[in-house]
Amino acid sequence: MDNDLQRKNEENPLNFVKIVPDDQPHIWILNDNLCLTECENKPCTYVCPSRVYYWEDQSIKILHTRCIECGACIWGCPYENINWNYPRGGYGICYQY
Repeated sequence: MDNDLQRKNEENPLNFVKIVPDDQPHIWILNDNLCLTECENKPCTYVCPSRVYYWEDQSIKILHTRCIECGACIWGCPYENINWNYPRGGYGICYQY
């Protein structure tokens, strides 16, 4: 295996991305009550590899500045209750080598 490739496989993948957070969220919950009353397991809190979502004070909280734009949360929400868009131009994630 190429030494550079092997090194990258051993390092934290977040060492190779730069996130420029926007002050305007690009993710939000459409219906907070649906999360509270219908969603038993809260999969958004564990399918997201960046831990953007967390449960606090009887509601789902979102740390949009941690988003790596993978889209896992959209597929993980059984109620299609997450509105997710790419951040505005110039913000979000930039992959680098």
